Amino acid sequence: KLFYLTTDSGAVHVVGYPDFEIVRSLNGHTAIVYCLAQSDEYLACGSADALVSLWSLSEMACVRTFSRLEYPVRTLSFSHDGRYLASASEDLLIDISDVTTGDRVAAVPTNGAMNSIAWCPTRHLLAFAGLLRSVYFLRFTRAS
Repeated sequence: KLFYLTTDSGAVHVVGYPDFEIVRSLNGHTAIVYCLAQSDEYLACGSADALVSLWSLSEMACVRTFSRLEYPVRTLSFSHDGRYLASASEDLLIDISDVTTGDRVAAVPTNGAMNSIAWCPTRHLLAFAGLLRSVYFLRFTRAS
């Protein structure tokens, strides 16, 4: 029943469906919001200000920001269980964060800017593709 629209002002408009009226604006960035990802509990927004903001869907409030990337965030993806958030940009790495704590759990090196990342819908397997037209798959395991 809700639709999320990115803007060049740094906000994300929450729009009702089917009337397309703005229900709320999530103001969390100082530059264009390029990408969104949604889990059962959260909405993640990636922006040209190199930040990722994490919003609680139940409260529509920003609960955390991730500032480890240095370039505009191009792509985001939640793992199937909502536990991890992968984010990528022109940095030569993919940042994987624990959604609950905000801690980095992995930094996956890449050979170029990333255009797309996506977690497998059933396992901790990450696919990513960049400007060099290569597609890679990474099985993600975290040591306890």
